[in-house]
Formats: sequence, structure tokens, C-alpha cells
Amino acid sequence: MADEPTLLRTRIADGATMLLGIVLALIGLVLAVGGGWLVSLGGSPYYVLAGLGLLVSGYFLFRRHVAGAWVYCAVFLATLIWAFWEAGLNGWALVPRLVAPFVLLVLVILAAPRLRPLYLAPRAALSGAAGSIIIAIVVGFGVGHLQKNPPPAAIPGPSDAAMVDPSPARTGTDWPAYGGTYSARRYSPLDQITPQNVSQLKRAWVFHTQDLPNNQTRDMYGAENTPLKIGDSLYLCTPKNILIALDAKSGKEKWRYNPSVSDEFIPYTAACRGVAYYSMPGADPAATACANRIIEGTLDARLIAVDAKDGRPCADFGEDGSVNTALGIGENAPGMYSITAAPTIVQGVVITGHQVLDGQKRNAPSGVIQGYDAATGELKWAWDMAKPDLTGVPQGDDIYTRGTPNMWTAASGDEELGLVYLPLGVSAVDYWSGSRSDVEKKFATSLVAIDVRSGKPAWHFQTVHNDVWDYDLGSQATLVDYPTDTGTVPALLLPSKRGDIFVLDRRTGKPLVGVEEREVPHGGVEPGERSPTQPFSLYHTLAKPDLTEKDMWGMSPIDQMVCRIEFRRASYDGIFTPPTTDRHWVEYPGYNGGSDWGGIAVDPGRGVIIANYNDMPNYNRLVPRKEADAKGWKPRGEARGALGGAEGAGDPQAGTPYAIDVNAGWRLPFTGLLCKQPPYGGIRAIDLKTGKTLWDRPLGEARTNGPFGIPSMLPVTIGTPNNGGAVITAGGVIFVAATTDNLIRAIDMKTGKTLWTDVLPAGGQATPMTYEIGGKQYLVIMAGGHHFMETPIGDELVAYALP
Repeated sequence: MADEPTLLRTRIADGATMLLGIVLALIGLVLAVGGGWLVSLGGSPYYVLAGLGLLVSGYFLFRRHVAGAWVYCAVFLATLIWAFWEAGLNGWALVPRLVAPFVLLVLVILAAPRLRPLYLAPRAALSGAAGSIIIAIVVGFGVGHLQKNPPPAAIPGPSDAAMVDPSPARTGTDWPAYGGTYSARRYSPLDQITPQNVSQLKRAWVFHTQDLPNNQTRDMYGAENTPLKIGDSLYLCTPKNILIALDAKSGKEKWRYNPSVSDEFIPYTAACRGVAYYSMPGADPAATACANRIIEGTLDARLIAVDAKDGRPCADFGEDGSVNTALGIGENAPGMYSITAAPTIVQGVVITGHQVLDGQKRNAPSGVIQGYDAATGELKWAWDMAKPDLTGVPQGDDIYTRGTPNMWTAASGDEELGLVYLPLGVSAVDYWSGSRSDVEKKFATSLVAIDVRSGKPAWHFQTVHNDVWDYDLGSQATLVDYPTDTGTVPALLLPSKRGDIFVLDRRTGKPLVGVEEREVPHGGVEPGERSPTQPFSLYHTLAKPDLTEKDMWGMSPIDQMVCRIEFRRASYDGIFTPPTTDRHWVEYPGYNGGSDWGGIAVDPGRGVIIANYNDMPNYNRLVPRKEADAKGWKPRGEARGALGGAEGAGDPQAGTPYAIDVNAGWRLPFTGLLCKQPPYGGIRAIDLKTGKTLWDRPLGEARTNGPFGIPSMLPVTIGTPNNGGAVITAGGVIFVAATTDNLIRAIDMKTGKTLWTDVLPAGGQATPMTYEIGGKQYLVIMAGGHHFMETPIGDELVAYALP
């Protein structure tokens, strides 16, 4: 007779087997019911069939009958065949299809000794069948893991043929503008750091700005800053516009100036992407105050000018170094009208736009563009697209036209042509177009070239007609000499959130490579407003093929099934699916790109474009006004709930029939995982002349991502969302952070292979820069984190150099 401990262990084992049966039956019930719903929507029958199989398996396992194990093995084998048939050898796509079922298979095998065998089903046969399945899945995953990205195409070495940069100051020893220069190439001719020695990079110094959020603003911070380097100094601004100068060699503070911006002026994000440097013509820095000056825009819509030498306000600029750019704007609640991008200076004119807070109300402040004298701060001109004859501040009760498209990002400029290139956004409220004027529809989501001498448009090029997808232009246009069969042409590259890259003659705005008007989906809540066609670039697109049901993801078959149901219930006919209110619609790519404010980088010697990009959909719905009011969705300046959260998640769009609810990235509420399978971001090398892809890689590891917000710590490349740009050096190395894994990495220009990484003290949602001082090349990145990207917030500026 068995002793008491043995009997106890037996009862526990039998109970565990019965519990496993209950678990399988419950999972089967969920899959059967949900799978039946999915089939009724026209989706895959797998889930309902698998659910029925698990119900049968669970029933027999609860009775401790070996038939339960056999049924489960049959279900798993069918799952294995279906998974590889539907997903191929895509390792990430196989995760929700096979990982959880595999774990259950192991538990079933462990329970096998407690099952009552039949003469037709000895345990040896069961073990052999299960072993064969395990071998099959291991081999399958192994093959999928060994699958590599396509080999890179040949990238030429540096060329001696110079690509002209019309900017007055160049990169190399210095980094004189936000994008390197006002051509926005994000390229440096420095070559001390190479693929051969980059692995030796070490931190040279770390500087703390001491600008950190409080409890009320912790969900509103994201520094996004790229410093300038001129002479022996670095110049940066913090999220709340504190200007700081550092010794470029040691990282020690030289001076700081605090313009005292109140928290109430924080728009969606407390950010200051950069500052501008201006040297007064003919002035002697040793004898003249503010001969060299740093100019920034602030969250409370001021232009600030301080002496680059000591940080003191420039008394000859505006009123004691400050200009109020909100004059003539009219009613303006704090946070509605801000400057977060670096100003652009062309021919002595400081050009700035404003971030008009998205999604609040149709009667939002104007998107007017202003040009100020860099020496005096005097307003030289203002471009109000709806009032083309108005060139200054409106007089009396007149104001700039409200609700017009704005420029929240940075412009680029051509000093020789006297043109500044403005990437414009959408009219106030992004997802409703019924009240837009003809002139708004003409200029929205366009690149507009303004003559800085007159403030008048020279030309414009529109990338989306009557945009209701928030596909505003977030990237600077990058100025290049475009190679043609008859020689080079002064051109610019225009990246877009929708993924297309357009190549334009920067003198005239005419496309140098074909742009094709294609038919797009029609309908939605405003069918009469939707354009039957949209422009598509024949040069290059970062966008991926349209989504299908099999692209849905999750951590298990259950949440993948939920995502499939959401996909089938939504309106989706490909890119430019119109907004709807009776059901959600899928917007792919989402409003984060494609390319966003990080822009692209261009190696002028090798003739290569480097573009990091996002690859995520949004899951959106227009919310009727009565429903939105019941939820308490009110515009900034009125009583409402706490600020923060994802942009568009409950934006009121007051003054229109609908509010907007955006599920950015299309996340599941209970796990936080994204419904689309990875990758969610990548980095790509593109041949400048042909537009052909040279290599393309996912960008970002899974180390800080996981279900329920729990970091997986897996050093596995998944391709994460990213915000911030890349920098190229003549040494053949690309530097980029931007991703949610808190890493900065060096990438081989030729192959796309990661050569070096370092874990940043906070999120690296900023564009790095590089410079030389004392014979040594430095790499600098702002590790400030970002609330929208859900990365740790910090205040560290980190510098790297070779030992």
C-alpha cells in the first residue's frame, strides 16, 4: 500500500491534470465564441475550430483520459501547419500563433503519466508524437530565426565631387544649425570615428540640465533637443526653454538663461528641439555685445535672443531681448500657441511658425508664418495665407485668420536663392474638413517656399489633398544637388508621414521624379469632401503594403483573435481610408509616420539617404458631438480632465460635428501590445539618384517592451517606434537613438549592421550631433526621454569620444 506522502503527491498531480483540463476548456470556450464571431465577419475559421478542439481536449483531460492529450496534439499539429502556412518563416508573426500553444503542449506532456491509457494509445506513442511535434517547432523557429534581411546592395565610397551647400556655415568642426546646416542634411565630414574603431567609443562627459517635470507635468515632457556647436561652445535649450552654454570639450556649464516659462504654456509636449545662431555682419564680438547671438522660440510664443558669449539678453532685440510673436493672434489660451522647433535664419531673417495645439477647436489661433529681423527683432513680414495683402501685425480689432494650417516643425532654407521651405500641417482640427476655406485646402499639408525678402510664396507642393488623416509634414525638407543624366539640379527631398519621399526642384517646386495621382478610397462621413485621387511619389516610399487580417498580432492566440475581430469590424480599404463614426477606421501609416520630425539624413559624397521610420497603424473613430460632450472632452482653456496621454485620444474638435478618438499604434487595452505584428520601426539606406533601397533593417530591441507594460529585457531586434533622426559621418558610420529601447547605436553605412550600442540614462528621443574640438571627434545626444514614447524622462546630455 502506498504511503501517505505518495498518496498526497498523487492527488496533487491528478488535481493539476484536472485543472489543466479546466484551463484548456476555458481557453477553448473563448476561442470558439470569439472565433465564431470572427467567421461571421468573414475572418479565419482557425480560431473556432481550435476552440472546439480545446473544449474536447479539456473535457477528456479533466477526466484524466489520454484522449485529451491526443486531441490536444492533433490541435497543436494543425496549429503548426496553419501557422507556417499563414505566416511563413516570419519569427515574430509565429509568436502569438505558436508560443502559448507550445507552452500548453509541454504541460499536456507533463500530465501524460497521470492519464488513463487506452490499448490503442500507449504512452510511448503519445510521447513519440509529442516529441516529433516539438522537434518540428524547434526546427521551424530555428529556420525562422536564421532568416536574414536581404543582403545590402553595394554602396559607393566617398566621392570627391562636392555637393554644394548654400548655407553660410558648414558642419565639420562645428554643428551650426539644428539639421547640421539649413540644408538639413544631418551630415558631418568628420571621419575620425570609423566602423573599425567605433566599438571603442566611451562616455566623455555627462551634463545635467536640471530641467525635470513635476507631478503635474510628468506626462508632458520630451526634450527632443539637438545642440549647436560653434567655436568652443555647445548651445542647447531645455524642455521649458532654459538656454545653456557648455564647454564643448569638458561639458562644463558656461552660462544659463532662464526665460521663466510657466507650466501652463506647455502644449502637448514640453519640448525645445533646437536654437539658432546668428553672427551680426561686421560686428566685433570682443567690442560689441550680442555680436554673436543665440535665438530660440519659447512655449509661450516669444523669440528670445541672448549673447552667445555670456547669455545676457540682447537689448537691441525687441524689448530687452524678447519679441512677442502672439501679437495679432487674438484669443489664445495658454498652451494653444507655442514654438517648439528651432527657428531658421535666411539672409538675416528669423523665420518661425507655431505649434497650434492639435484637435482642440476649429476656431484655433492662426497658422501665420512670421519673419523677424535677426538684429533688431522687428517684424519684417507675416504670411497669412487667407490675407495675402496683410504683411504686418493686424491693426485695431483685426487678427490673423484663425484655424489656418500651421508649421509646428523646423524649416530649411537656401541662403543663395533667398527661399525658406515651410512644411505645413493641416487646418485646425485634423479629422474634419467641412468648414475649410479654399485657400486652406490649397496650402494644407504642403511644402511652401517663401521668398524671405517679401514674405510671399514662390511656389508650393501639396502631398495630401484636403487632409483628414493628420498627415501634416513633420520633417524638414533636405536640400541636395540631385544627379540627373544632364548634370545636377538644385533640389530638395521631402519626406512625409505617409511614407512617400518627393524630389522637387527647389527653385520652382516642380517634381524631378514622377508624381502620380491615384484613385483612393471614397466615402466616410464627408464623401463630397474627399478627393478622388491623391499624389504618390514614383521615387521612393517608406510605406509598407496594405494590412490584412493575417498581419494582426498579440502575445497569444486570444489577443491576436481580438485584433483580427477589430480589424474585420473596422473600415479599411488601404491608405487614405476616410474617417467614419459608425465604426472605427484603420489609418495606416498612422500619424507618427513614415517620417516625422526627425527627418532624413543625406551623405553627399556617397549619394545615400538614411531614413529611420515608423511602421504602425492608428485605430480611429469620429465621436459624435453629443457623445463627446457627455465624456467631458473640452478644448484647452476650458474645464476638462487631466492633460497628457496620446495625441488625439479624446480631442474635442470643438466647432465641428465630431470629436476624434485615436488609438495611437492600435494598442490592446488589457495587454498594451500593438495589434499589428512587428516591426514597428526601421532604418533604410536609399540610393539618392535612383530611389532604390540599398538595405532596410528593423530598428530597436524588445528590451523595454512587453505585455502589461512589463519590460521583457530581451536583447532581440523587434523594430520599435522611434522619434528623432539619424546623423551620418564621412567615416561611414550612422548614429541614431530615437527608439524606445533607450539605446544609442552606431550603424555601418555599407551594411546596416549595428556596430556599437550604449544604454542611455533616459529615452533618446532626439537627433544626435557630432563635432570636433582639440583634435577629437565627439558624438552628443540628449537623453531627455518622452512621455508619448513612454521612455524614462531625464535631463542628461551625453557626450562620447574615442579614448
